[in-house]
Amino acid sequence: DGRCAGRMDDDQWGRYGMSDLVVTISGLEVVGHHGVHPEERVLGQRFVVDVEMFLAHDGAATTDALTDTVDYATLCDDISAIVAGEPVALLERLARVADRALADPAVRAATVTIAKPHVAIPHVVDDVSVSLHAVADGS
Repeated sequence: DGRCAGRMDDDQWGRYGMSDLVVTISGLEVVGHHGVHPEERVLGQRFVVDVEMFLAHDGAATTDALTDTVDYATLCDDISAIVAGEPVALLERLARVADRALADPAVRAATVTIAKPHVAIPHVVDDVSVSLHAVADGS
């Protein structure tokens, strides 16, 4: 019938009903000047951001159109600008970059994790992180 075994036909995408599509950005590294200690704000340090976005619909799986999903390149630019921008004291506040992910109409919920790999505490840890799960208004 001319079908390629490795090809997903458009009619196959919809046969299971609505599916959760999740777009994930992992390990976005940005230098910021956040923290409660003056040295952190002066010297700056590396922050690692992970964002998991649950899409409002699975249209992009059928249409193959960027307009039906999250433009993760633009989102990375915007999140990098936020983390590199205005200093805040707490990771909990910085995790509000989830608001930027939720500003995208394709996103119905997002989980953001902000990790601070070189935290200034007198203990050996890989990192300290805060995760925030947020849901878009109306979802």
